[in-house]
Amino acid sequence: MRLPLLPRSPPLAAAVAAMPPRRRRVVRSPPLPPSPPNLSSTPPPAPPLEPPKPGTPDYDDPPHSARRRLPLAVEAQEEWHPLPLSAADLSLPLTLPTGQTFLWRRTSLSPLRFTGAVGPHLVSLSHLPDADDGRLAFLLHSYGGCLASSSSVPAARAALCDYLNAAVPLADLWRQFAAADERFAEVAARLGGGGARVLRQDPVECVFQFLCSSNNNIKRIEKMVWTLAGYGQRLGEVGGFVFHRFPTIEQLARVSEQELREAGFGYRAKYIVGTAKELQAKPGGGEKWLASLREKELPEVIEALCTLPGVGPKVAACIALFSLDQNHAIPVDTHVWKVATQYLLPELAGKSLTPKLSVVVADAFVTRFGSYAGWAQNVLFIGQLPTQKVVVAEVTSDGFTTKPPTKRKRRGNRNHAENM
Repeated sequence: MRLPLLPRSPPLAAAVAAMPPRRRRVVRSPPLPPSPPNLSSTPPPAPPLEPPKPGTPDYDDPPHSARRRLPLAVEAQEEWHPLPLSAADLSLPLTLPTGQTFLWRRTSLSPLRFTGAVGPHLVSLSHLPDADDGRLAFLLHSYGGCLASSSSVPAARAALCDYLNAAVPLADLWRQFAAADERFAEVAARLGGGGARVLRQDPVECVFQFLCSSNNNIKRIEKMVWTLAGYGQRLGEVGGFVFHRFPTIEQLARVSEQELREAGFGYRAKYIVGTAKELQAKPGGGEKWLASLREKELPEVIEALCTLPGVGPKVAACIALFSLDQNHAIPVDTHVWKVATQYLLPELAGKSLTPKLSVVVADAFVTRFGSYAGWAQNVLFIGQLPTQKVVVAEVTSDGFTTKPPTKRKRRGNRNHAENM
């Protein structure tokens, strides 16, 4: 906030009330946030939209200035740590902003960087410019909200390798998929020959992200998920974004439906609150219950997830594929339905997508692509997205893409996510 200027004095960037008359000296204590004109020689075009403030006692609400969209400042001693993934193994723009997760933010365009929280680790990811293979590397900003030290790097690397599913040989899979399907080979070539990887997210984080996806578009999902993340532990600020560790089930269970409705969640508020309480009541806790689903067969996983409020077969398939090791799970939306009717099951062209036909489509994908059919489906899904969704888009002042996807018509199932 600007304080009053002295009479007949030139404008100042910041001042304090106790300032002596006709003097320009700025009082150094207490420190004031820098004035926007001094933030950068190329400031962003507009201030961001501030997400709704949940207002719970646990919520660490940063000052408004912390939410300004700023260029990523180069740290004095950035130490980038390589990961065992080339650009062909993992392409950032083909993996992070394409509908699997909604919590990563572009904090630099040149070089391209994405920043996000993986458990207690606040990290930035980038392709090393000097590496011939576009090697992926990470910069560790903080651990548990504290400044990271070299001793924190091994744990962060292990957490990232798990989150990024680094053990899966993507190049081998793409070769198999391309040999099995002409359409896949065409899309793969258009996307650069590799890099669209399926993540292995924390199941709790994945469940609540996809509860926000019901009958929604990507821009609104991002805002809702970002609001939910604000109930967790504050990890730090990078590039003008304040990042939080995704909240625990216990933290989410303390949020009221009314709070979420006031924050713009609509009918999804009751599903989030209901699922948090349902998971909290599970024997041994919801985290343990969700993790146990990684050891079960896909039909049992889908059935178990559908017992949670607001989770239908489509959302359950997303959760199963992106967090529960069900690599052959097929989330069938209108994009995937279009691919199926054009290339896999042309006899279904002209029919409407129903839950029964969703099963038929999923079976056709598994028959064609095998035990990692979900990974192939993910590539074909990306191939159906508008071009601007799979390239580096301009970052706006609120951190979201400038052109949200066109809203799609609902097709009966309230749990059907749009543009997912």
